[in-house]
This record gives sequence, structure tokens and C-alpha cells, in this order.
Amino acid sequence: QVQEVESGGGSVQAGGFLRLSCAASGRTFSNYALGWFRQAPGKEREFVAGISRSGGTTYYADSVKGRFTISKDNANYMVDLQMNNLKPEDTAVYYCAQYSPSPANLRLTTSVAYWGQGTQVTVSS
Repeated sequence: QVQEVESGGGSVQAGGFLRLSCAASGRTFSNYALGWFRQAPGKEREFVAGISRSGGTTYYADSVKGRFTISKDNANYMVDLQMNNLKPEDTAVYYCAQYSPSPANLRLTTSVAYWGQGTQVTVSS
């Protein structure tokens, strides 16, 4: 059974930082790309960051580029999202994502095979 457990959400002031972690199990971790998406109230779920199966290539939404960093630890089955210089518009529920074996585009929710349960991030101004 594939399972993802997220941690690290919380409330911070603008300019602060948080680190989200996702512990994955149930699949050969190193065989799949991983990512993070987020969903704000009343909005569709959107891509935040993705990382290739090897961890050698990363992808970011323009809105977070330069502020967020995704990393993958194949040995410990973890994928993290370091979020710096947080802004109120970053407020959302953040979801860890495991992609299907050959994702067409990491930015699409339809490329995701498994989702985590989500963790709330709230940034106040």
C-alpha cells in the first residue's frame, strides 16, 4: 500500500520560513519523480515544485522560484520542501505527490498517481 505522510506545516509571518517533509512508502522510492502541490481556499490545486527520480533535476512554479527548494533523499524515502521568504499568497494546504511511472508533465495534477493527506501552511502579513 502506497502511503505518504507529511509534516512541517504551520503558521508564520511574512518573510519567515518553513520546511515541509514527506515520508513515502509502498513503492520503490527511487523509481518515481516526486513533487509538491498546493491548494488555497476556492482555488484549484496547483503545482509548486517537482524533482526527478534521481533527484538531479528540479522544477518550480514561477511564483516560488528562488524562494522554495525541493530535495529528495532516496536512502530515507523522504522528499522535503524548504520554503523561505514566505508570503501571504503562499497560504494553502500543501500536498506531497508521487507521480506515475512516465508522467507527461510534472506540473499537471493528472500526472500524479498518489497524494499525501495535506498539511496547512498559513502566512500572515
